[in-house]
Amino acid sequence: MLRLLLVGIGGFLGAALRYGVTAWVHKVMDNPWFPYGTLAVNVAGCLVIGFLAGLAESRSSFTSEARLFVFVGIIGGFTTYSSFAYETYSLARAAQNFSATLNVALQLSLGLAAVWIGDALARLI
Repeated sequence: MLRLLLVGIGGFLGAALRYGVTAWVHKVMDNPWFPYGTLAVNVAGCLVIGFLAGLAESRSSFTSEARLFVFVGIIGGFTTYSSFAYETYSLARAAQNFSATLNVALQLSLGLAAVWIGDALARLI
């Protein structure tokens, strides 16, 4: 139960932070034709997860509960793209190039297809 609460509280914080950062970037950029806020959040999330994962691996500085709260909760709530990028990077770093490439291809193609199918289903009902 504690793990679920850690992820839930972290997810709330990350999602609230994502909303705030995205709104701020859109306001600063004042350019409605490109999703700069989402881009900024995804890149920032990737930078943070890479940095913290490096600390966690090189210094063993995170307990399993802290990893759940920060990595899955806060950063996961901020952007799931960071998890996708880190997992792909980890596969490539482990010389599992086929798996890394397959992950990119499947995430992108199935994600876009799922959005299209979901949109099509919504228009049917």
